[in-house]
Amino acid sequence: MKEGSSTKSAFGNSVKFATDQGVVHIDGNQTPPDVTNDDKAADCTIKMDFSDFADLIGGKLDGMTAFMTGKLKIEGDMGVAMKLQSILR
Repeated sequence: MKEGSSTKSAFGNSVKFATDQGVVHIDGNQTPPDVTNDDKAADCTIKMDFSDFADLIGGKLDGMTAFMTGKLKIEGDMGVAMKLQSILR
């Protein structure tokens, strides 16, 4: 994910993916976005199982489908979560 973000632009917010195996924090306030495993505060927190997270990042699971089926839960600003579609592709 860190490698993929190196070609992306800032998106103006921070996002945290919280999984059963740890955290991925994306600081989108800079170009390229900074990706770490630090458990920092974020504008939006996305909670999901690690296997679903891996499928999401790998393109095997659509974010909207994951949300609608309950595999993905959003805390905080849902608008920020919507911005992630451009980052994850």
